[in-house]
Amino acid sequence: MMLLAGFLVVLFWLASEFLGPFQRGSVTKQMPFECGHPSEGFRPRRFAVKFYGIAVLFILFDIEAVFLYPWAVVLNELKLFALIEMIIFIVILFVALGYVWAKGGLEWD
Repeated sequence: MMLLAGFLVVLFWLASEFLGPFQRGSVTKQMPFECGHPSEGFRPRRFAVKFYGIAVLFILFDIEAVFLYPWAVVLNELKLFALIEMIIFIVILFVALGYVWAKGGLEWD
């Protein structure tokens, strides 16, 4: 069954290449493009270090969200233990956020 599905995918892909509309590729579409700028020629200035700090904070709190979902799924099975464990985890994260805020890590100026 999987072999048939794979064969059909390849067959439809080939059919769309031959039966689909012909599109000419322009020079602009064939140029390599990186981070919003052409890879040759104009070089933008470097990003300030503060943007990397914000990116690290975003990843930190994004990982927190990744941990919150499975915790919510098993909360009924683990009861009070899971609740206390997650409260400690969130308190540690908010202490870290408060530290970064107090040090001025969230300031843009």
